[in-house]
Amino acid sequence: MPETDAPGHDHHPSPDDDAIPAPRAHLALASTRPLRSPAFRWFFAGWSVTRAGSAMSPVALAFGVLEVTDSATWLSAVLTSAMIPMIATTILGGGIADRYRRDTVLRLTSLGSGVSQSGVAVVLLTHQHPALLLPLSACNGVFQGLTTPTLRGIVPQLAGGRGIQQANSLLATARNATRLVGPSAAGLLTVSVGGGWAIAADAASFFLAALCFARMALPEMPARAKGGPTMLGELRQGWRYFSSRPWIWSVTLAFAVLNAVTMGVWNILGPVIAVDTIGPGGWGLVLSVRGAGALLAAMAMVKLTVRRPMTPALLSMTLAGVPLILLGVRADTLWLASAAFAAGVASEFFTVVWSTLWHLHIPERLSSRVGAYDEFGSFVSIPVGQLSVPPLAAAFGTGVVAVTGGVVVVAAMLLPLLLPSLRRIEISTSEATDGPS
Repeated sequence: MPETDAPGHDHHPSPDDDAIPAPRAHLALASTRPLRSPAFRWFFAGWSVTRAGSAMSPVALAFGVLEVTDSATWLSAVLTSAMIPMIATTILGGGIADRYRRDTVLRLTSLGSGVSQSGVAVVLLTHQHPALLLPLSACNGVFQGLTTPTLRGIVPQLAGGRGIQQANSLLATARNATRLVGPSAAGLLTVSVGGGWAIAADAASFFLAALCFARMALPEMPARAKGGPTMLGELRQGWRYFSSRPWIWSVTLAFAVLNAVTMGVWNILGPVIAVDTIGPGGWGLVLSVRGAGALLAAMAMVKLTVRRPMTPALLSMTLAGVPLILLGVRADTLWLASAAFAAGVASEFFTVVWSTLWHLHIPERLSSRVGAYDEFGSFVSIPVGQLSVPPLAAAFGTGVVAVTGGVVVVAAMLLPLLLPSLRRIEISTSEATDGPS
């Protein structure tokens, strides 16, 4: 269990200070019943609204670009133009989120995302050249890179004790409820009036989320101690913590492999294969069914707690490789949707487990910085996957690349289980502990 230090951000350690405060119960806004907290309710509302819009974006953007260009290479370029800036700004986002008020960061990044996504909608609706999407996608990537570490650290400020897993499960439930409806809606909109309108709805959701986050006032950050560490020094603290915990970085490496494969095969080859097989409507249905599985898991995790969850969580994640294999053999909608449903259950079970372990075992003062390294390590391989899949598919065939990717994902999810410290880490809702090193 971490040693208790000063409340909130009052503790300003030197760069070599590894003292770990009890990161949860002392926060004034934290609640064991998060929905009773006005701050959490506004955060939950803003999160839900923006996820509703974003759930439509991947399908609308993918088929919108393919409609204009009929090119997997162009789709790869547009997706990568967002991913690289996102990765490049993630670590900076972690430093900002641990240094400044997280509600302020969320308001500003939501406004920025709304503006850039509005530009994407205009390009698609007016059928402009897809090259115009590249700078707009890059802006979206920057704002996402600043947002993601902030979200990693904000839940422990709004929930404590048993409320942490409940909060994570509620957020996951909202996310997956939108995933259930959003892709199918985007598929229908794309077929009927074009994907630009779905992107426009996503842009509007960011503006509405910014209004919700404006009502979620967190305490002011205390004045920083004179002579305290710079942001660079604080980022070094986060790196030392991250790199000294194998239970964290082993999962990060595994997900670097998974993300590279799935973002390349599923997000790029998936729509390309679907055009010739199940169509945009069928592809949207498959994504929605995956969302239904994830929603079911998220709702179950509101009550279900597994004491040592990482072994079942990673074993279940091997199911993420099955839809890729079925995609490669050009399975029909029923088989692909069934596999996607199972993968959705597994993915959300893992997500809630990982988020809960994170919030219980990582000190709140380091949460966003350590999370930024986790995000960076998990995502840095994605451009490699997105850029390499089209030429690999051209050389070996889409089916071979998809099936091979599925097998690689299964292997990547099993390797971290070789670490005893990972298998031993526990969820304890009665106290926060520093995870095994």
